[in-house]
Amino acid sequence: TSRLKMERFIVEDFKNEGDEAEAVYDRFRDRLRYGLSEAGSIVRKLWAWVLLGVGIGAFIHGFIPDELINTVLEKTGIFSVPLAALIGVPIYANCSAVIPIAVVLFKKGVPLGTALAFMMATSALSLPEAVILRRVMKLPLIMTFFTMVTVGIIIIGYALNMIY
Repeated sequence: TSRLKMERFIVEDFKNEGDEAEAVYDRFRDRLRYGLSEAGSIVRKLWAWVLLGVGIGAFIHGFIPDELINTVLEKTGIFSVPLAALIGVPIYANCSAVIPIAVVLFKKGVPLGTALAFMMATSALSLPEAVILRRVMKLPLIMTFFTMVTVGIIIIGYALNMIY
């Protein structure tokens, strides 16, 4: 166990207690059957949460104009890096979808570290992701995860702004 005992914040259905003996599957067909059974079990437990998360992401993506983000980040000075990270959290996008936004921000004068903080927060953290994780983790663990990643993103953003 870990020093912080964070495993207590994992939802019971997903805990690996390690008590049960692990079955040995010699034949490929048996391994495949077991794998499909486990995958089906996970999908049955998570499908509604994933659908809700994607729905929230689609709603936010459709109603927050890119120009608003750019305008806000250009006018916030020293607070632009934490703000970029916070603005990136509710936006649900993968890395390749957010690169053009980060490039536009950078070309419009937003510092590199700020643009990358936005990009990292968008791809590493999101409200839809939190909704999905809520099925597997309890709120204290989700908050710890989001806090640690956000602090790391902000530190990296400021460091890049100092270098470039």
